[in-house]
Amino acid sequence: MDSTRTLGKYRVEREVLDELRLEEVTQRKTYSDTHPSLSERLKDSLRCTAPKLKQSVMSSLPVLYWLPKYSIWDYGMPDLISGISVGIMHLPQGLAYALLASVPPVFGLYTSLYPALVYFFFGTSRHISIGTFTVLSIMVGSVTERLAPDSAFLITNGTNVTAEVDIAARDSYRVQVAAATTALGGLIQVVLGLVKFGFVETYLSEPLVRAYTTAAAAHAVVAQLKHIFGVSPTRFSGPFSLVYILKDVCMLLPHTHLPTLLVSAVSMVFLISAKELNSFLSPKLPVPIPVELITIVAGTLISTYTHLNSNYTISVVGKIPNGLSYPSVPDASVFGEVIGDAFALAMVGYAISISLGKTFALKHGYNVDSNQELVALGLSNAVGGFFQCFSVCASMSRSLIQETTGGKTQMAGVASALILLVTILKLGPLFQELPTAVLAAVVFVNLKGMFKQYSDIVTLWKRSKIDLVVWLVTWVATMLLNLDLGLAASIIFALMTVIFRTQLPTYSVLGNVPGTELYVDIETHREAREIPGVTIFRSSATVYFANADLYLEALKEKSGLDISKMIIYKKRQEAKQRRRERRAERRAKRQAKKERRAQRAAEQLSGAPVFSVEEEEEQGWTERENGTVFVIPITPQTPDGPCRWEYLKGGEPDSTSLGWMSELQDGDTTTLGSSSEDTLSHDLERVSLGSLGKWTWDIHSIIIDLSTANFIDTVAIKTMKNIFQDFSEIDVDVYMAGCQPTLVEQLELGDFFSESVTKRHLFASVHDAVLYCVDHRGATSFPRYETSVDAYSTTKL
Repeated sequence: MDSTRTLGKYRVEREVLDELRLEEVTQRKTYSDTHPSLSERLKDSLRCTAPKLKQSVMSSLPVLYWLPKYSIWDYGMPDLISGISVGIMHLPQGLAYALLASVPPVFGLYTSLYPALVYFFFGTSRHISIGTFTVLSIMVGSVTERLAPDSAFLITNGTNVTAEVDIAARDSYRVQVAAATTALGGLIQVVLGLVKFGFVETYLSEPLVRAYTTAAAAHAVVAQLKHIFGVSPTRFSGPFSLVYILKDVCMLLPHTHLPTLLVSAVSMVFLISAKELNSFLSPKLPVPIPVELITIVAGTLISTYTHLNSNYTISVVGKIPNGLSYPSVPDASVFGEVIGDAFALAMVGYAISISLGKTFALKHGYNVDSNQELVALGLSNAVGGFFQCFSVCASMSRSLIQETTGGKTQMAGVASALILLVTILKLGPLFQELPTAVLAAVVFVNLKGMFKQYSDIVTLWKRSKIDLVVWLVTWVATMLLNLDLGLAASIIFALMTVIFRTQLPTYSVLGNVPGTELYVDIETHREAREIPGVTIFRSSATVYFANADLYLEALKEKSGLDISKMIIYKKRQEAKQRRRERRAERRAKRQAKKERRAQRAAEQLSGAPVFSVEEEEEQGWTERENGTVFVIPITPQTPDGPCRWEYLKGGEPDSTSLGWMSELQDGDTTTLGSSSEDTLSHDLERVSLGSLGKWTWDIHSIIIDLSTANFIDTVAIKTMKNIFQDFSEIDVDVYMAGCQPTLVEQLELGDFFSESVTKRHLFASVHDAVLYCVDHRGATSFPRYETSVDAYSTTKL
């Protein structure tokens, strides 16, 4: 190709690159070079070398990488201070969130201890604090209450059923259910991490997660109302359980236990005031004031010395055993009933943890391996399930404390675990007189941050209506369908919005920005100029099976060519033409018989021979293309010279006698000197839309910009083939531009290319394609057909 192309006033001193030329210039690798076979990949994955083994061990046990480099002088004191601060927060949160999980409070302390130690060995984030979290505790509580309701543990006395519940048996089974669910969720996370499925968290968008946690906070509030008001509502599970529980609590409000309500109100007022004071003084304080711990200690002391439980029947935590629990194998018999809940716990916990981990990693300049984080979190839950823990993940409040108090590495988690260990071994029984209303107040006040997320509605209204709809649908689904079904419905809806957006993308016709190689939407850019005779079409989304038909319809609309109707009209005219040809052939045969009889009669009169077409062939004449052509003498033979001959074609069926040519309404005459092409009748030529005169268009080339496409499936490939074929029927060339290498490979695998459609129809950029079209068809060399009288109105068969 020439190295110089001109587009309007813009002159390009370079070669126009189509796909074949681009591959030649860049020496693009073949598909086999870039995609090793399955056997080669398997062989490479099983090949063991010392560096590969070391890298595998280091990636599986990150502690072996950073611990040998740990500097006590640089990191020891900051990690110790941070760990103590986080450990102090673990105590009240572990006790309080155990209520959300519907298990005895001591198991909240176990949950804060064991998983943090496991994460120390396998985690890659240096700042997140693994332990109890509000949302996961609520989700576990919904499972335990569903499988171990109070009604299943009523104490019977002969044939009568009393109103008492066997609390010890109920709590024991709930702990088993929580541990089994946690272990199963951990195993799911480990498996997903080993198969490199860490990207799954990307399907939980930020609006979805924030709406889900906001709705979960509402569930947590409703779950704590019974402890705040001192009532005993009926437990419900499944869809609309929140509505039923809230209705039951409202009906029991006249029976509120006033001493319990007073303890709750005082605790909440103190917590809110202290937290506001803490926020005000935080810039001046090296370590935040442990407000929750102070509240719990104060509540325990007051309850112990005033005997709130015995004097005012205020519910307290109860017996907290000394020492650690023995490990036990989770009850696998409940796996089938909780597998859906376990998967939801695995996904939500991982999404929260990895989002926090990546946030801190970006801030402090280190990397977090998403797959290894999934494995680390899974092992923390799986091992925790053997020690009667419930599901854990990173806590936002504790992680912020760990980061702001100067924590540098995972050693801070070990320091906090030591605080918990001392509490479990020595200090646990001291909290036996702690009122549960105080723990409920701690949970209630700590949810304040999640309730602030309702401001997302205003923000998303201004930024993205679709994200707002995702937020609202997630919130409503989680509120009404409960936490497990709500999460599933929310993910499905969020994915559907992506499908709908790709199914209904923005289609545009591009124009050139004068003096540049840029092509932009002519509807949104006033300075963009269309290229005469060339339509440049682009979709804002990938073409695939869900939008392939819409893509074709949009191309027809934007190009202004109703190709379907045009081709249907053409096929009808061709069918009509074939019928006319057959009728003409039959009529010609009948006419030939009449002419032969007339020729014989003329021969008898003039003595000059007359040959038909068949006789002409016998005489060695060249066969004519039109079978309806016949030869007659128009002057009689004389002694001075031969007679004069004429070729006739397309005789009128009403012509019953030979006559002269002026009597043939539908034929024309040529002399023997005329070319064979001129002897073809116009009505027997191949029908073209331009000759039919029904449409007028000024497009000779269409360029499809595929720069936005990252893949193409078989349905889209078939659609592209149809586009090339259909527009070629009306003499419009189609080209594609901006194809990614992977897209070209998929076109090759899909048998897109043929003799008529080659890689010459693919160009490196839209500008290359435009220059090629202008150079080969010109800005004014397009076919233009003015509306005229139908071609068949002047030709009668």
